[in-house]
Amino acid sequence: MHILFVADPIEHFKIYKDTTFSMMREAQRRGHGISVCEPRHLRWQRGQAVTARVRELTLTGAPDDWFREEAVHERALKAFDVVLMRKDPPFDA
Repeated sequence: MHILFVADPIEHFKIYKDTTFSMMREAQRRGHGISVCEPRHLRWQRGQAVTARVRELTLTGAPDDWFREEAVHERALKAFDVVLMRKDPPFDA
């Protein structure tokens, strides 16, 4: 299975407490592919599939450099088995 996480920028994750990171780690442990994008990378045009600029990742297990980006490309969301929206709300709005 290949899972797309639509989330805040992963460079800002606090992996010691971030539930999205925990979900990604467990998905990878179970053998699933992991990709991420930010909401601003989603695109839709009438009559076409929803697409996004996605980053394929491998989690390294290291505390500092905890992910490795394998590829970046434009992809239709329907190509993924699961799409999870994990964006934090703007608490200052």
